Amino acid sequence: MNKQRFLRDEFIGLTVKIVESKDPTWLHKSGVILDETKNTFLIDTNGQRKRIAKDIATFEFRFNNERIRVHGRDIAYRPEDRIKKVKVKYI
Repeated sequence: MNKQRFLRDEFIGLTVKIVESKDPTWLHKSGVILDETKNTFLIDTNGQRKRIAKDIATFEFRFNNERIRVHGRDIAYRPEDRIKKVKVKYI
């Protein structure tokens, strides 16, 4: 899948893993995205709901058997605005 197209798609319901983080307690945690705001994801990780700021982490999404890495600061938009504003920077 085209990365730019993916970044303009819906993230809620996707599996995500934190592969880099300024907060070491988040490193290598994974789960399903339950909700998204401009600056955060709400993730269900091992039955617990946790909110993580997008700008402190790099996320790895699993979508259609592909792994796509994204810097959180590159997707720090409201979900409905991401369609128009997201700019792809390959990692």
